[in-house]
Amino acid sequence: MVDGSNHRPAAVLVPLVLGRDDPAILLTRRTDHLHHHPGQISFPGGRVEAQDSTPVDTALRETEEEIGLDRRHVELLGALPDYYTGTGFRVTPVVGLVHPPFELHLDAFEVAEAFEVPLKHFLDPANHQRHSLMHEGRERQFHAMPYKDYFIWGATAGILMSLYRLLREPER
Repeated sequence: MVDGSNHRPAAVLVPLVLGRDDPAILLTRRTDHLHHHPGQISFPGGRVEAQDSTPVDTALRETEEEIGLDRRHVELLGALPDYYTGTGFRVTPVVGLVHPPFELHLDAFEVAEAFEVPLKHFLDPANHQRHSLMHEGRERQFHAMPYKDYFIWGATAGILMSLYRLLREPER
């Protein structure tokens, strides 16, 4: 169990896009010039701000700011367990169904691109990897789920593993 008392609160939207042949997860690639996590694959989201009354408010606000996805296209399903990052954030992943048609308007400062990955890719254990690296004298392990030319890892892959466990766990 992680003591999250020192972690800063944040929230992301886990957008599950419906209305096509197969459901897909909508992801973003951060721009290369950003100070934090440049070029990484992520969910739309960010830190909780004073005007946000709930993690859902944060996730929807940040999604509108980053990719221009209007909240009226999102049907909220609930939240996955909080994810604690090595960089000091407690991230609440808010899952929502996204109903097309919709248009995206990317914030060019923060988001280089938005793209979809079929949900079935993340539900296939053959696409799950474990990696490790040395950081500040400690070995850190992390999940990765590469897709085409995208290396999906870290918090994004960890949250996708939570979704995988939720969807794949047998009924009790």
